[in-house]
Amino acid sequence: MRNAAAAGLDVVALTDHDTTAGHRAARAALTGSLILLPGMELSSELAGRSVHLLTYLFDPGYPELATQTARIRDDRVLRAQAMVGRLGELGAAVSWAQVAAIAGDSVVGRPHIARAMAQAGVVAEPADAFSKDWIGDGGRAYVDKYAVAPALAISLVRAAGGVTVLAHPRAGRDWELSDQQIADLAQAGLAGVEVWHPDHDQAARAALLGLAADLGLIPTGGSDDHGQLTGYRIGSELAAADSYDRLLAAAGPAGRGQ
Repeated sequence: MRNAAAAGLDVVALTDHDTTAGHRAARAALTGSLILLPGMELSSELAGRSVHLLTYLFDPGYPELATQTARIRDDRVLRAQAMVGRLGELGAAVSWAQVAAIAGDSVVGRPHIARAMAQAGVVAEPADAFSKDWIGDGGRAYVDKYAVAPALAISLVRAAGGVTVLAHPRAGRDWELSDQQIADLAQAGLAGVEVWHPDHDQAARAALLGLAADLGLIPTGGSDDHGQLTGYRIGSELAAADSYDRLLAAAGPAGRGQ
């Protein structure tokens, strides 16, 4: 929150993967007129591939959504342990104790494994771990995780008073969502699409901005800051001036009270 204020932001979203555990500390750290947009990056799966959904302004106590996110978090531990096991079979000197120590109280994920791999000298930098050789999607040590279908995730978030935005759909990773897939999600209640992202080039931004206008989606943006993994880059990307107001207006009464 201090870094966000120093970057001159008016609004900053906190969207940790599959948890809202950081919200209380974030609110306590707010300074000046900075506004916190509470959220979560929810894991979902479409056609066997990972899809990340930025979810905002929902009631975290809504039972059905809380049950799903708890199951996702529990599976993350089992998945990470399985990946560490596969790394050991591949000769990578990474232990579960190392990964758990790096994760601390956070929901464990591949970035923690990547940092452990870098510390052990398996890769030069954490980002190098996300390859087919190691823990990238489909990689030798990759293990699938439990995730809900995007349409179900969108409906649960809406029922909890929140709004859902499709995260980095054209980031040049192992696959990208097509215009038709995004249109289908819009039909299911998707509220917005992330346009301004560090991994979106200018052509992708222009295409997504046009698609958002055609589908009536809210264009959003953000740094997708993962600390050491990505370099500390809060404020490196900005959303349109009215994005926050439009998200707020799209949320239900329960969400607007968050």
